[in-house]
Amino acid sequence: MPLFHLLLVAIIQGVTEFLPVSSSGHLILLPNLTGLDDQGQAIDVAVHVGTLFAVILYFWSDVRGAIASLPRALTGKIDTEGSKLAFLLLVSSIPVVAFGVLLTLTGLDDEMRSITVIGWTMLVFGIVLYWSDQAGETTRDAKDWSLRDAMVMGVWQAIALIPGTSRSGITITGARFMGYGRSDAARLSMLMSIPVIIESGTLLAGEAALEANAAVLRDGAIAAAFAFISALLALTLMMRLLRSVSFTPYVIYRIGLGVVLLGIAYS
Repeated sequence: MPLFHLLLVAIIQGVTEFLPVSSSGHLILLPNLTGLDDQGQAIDVAVHVGTLFAVILYFWSDVRGAIASLPRALTGKIDTEGSKLAFLLLVSSIPVVAFGVLLTLTGLDDEMRSITVIGWTMLVFGIVLYWSDQAGETTRDAKDWSLRDAMVMGVWQAIALIPGTSRSGITITGARFMGYGRSDAARLSMLMSIPVIIESGTLLAGEAALEANAAVLRDGAIAAAFAFISALLALTLMMRLLRSVSFTPYVIYRIGLGVVLLGIAYS
């Protein structure tokens, strides 16, 4: 795979995975708008691994506690902060798995990978993000996260399987509607990505193994490294900006891109 193409995929995935602008939508648009070949499952797995390590590193204090308490959470002992977080993260990932299976079995996952769908989801969910960010109160923080909240945000997260929606954007939207502050909404959204990335990466790994050879492993290592760096930088920048800036810049980008894509789709 050409190095430029490899780096382009890795950087797009890394930057857009945690910003509320849809990584899947951008990766679908890349070959559609440029004529480049699809990068393949092996590279998809590699860039997901890169972004996974980025979010784990950034939120290491939370992740470390959840990992240490995972056995307790699995046995129903939700009596520490770590076991509570681990349990709620697992619960929040259930709807996306169920919806993903449904889309795969019906074949709708392939049918939705179009410029028209991405244009509409960019536009509509960008407006919904703006609405939630402006109307949502700031009365709760991450420590208030409950079983009900995890289930509701999990349903929001499942909607992100529609290309262009944005997993981070839609979960932040749900959290803002429930009264979480911007930084806490983003924090919960990023932590929710960990089990989802692990689950999706595991599903892709079987097919990726069929492509494995020395060249693919080398390309995958490069892609993972650049996805890790770009994801960590994007995540760090967004979390810092949220101390003083709303989600409006991302909304403007989404609406602008959505309008352009719909113009292309219907021309």
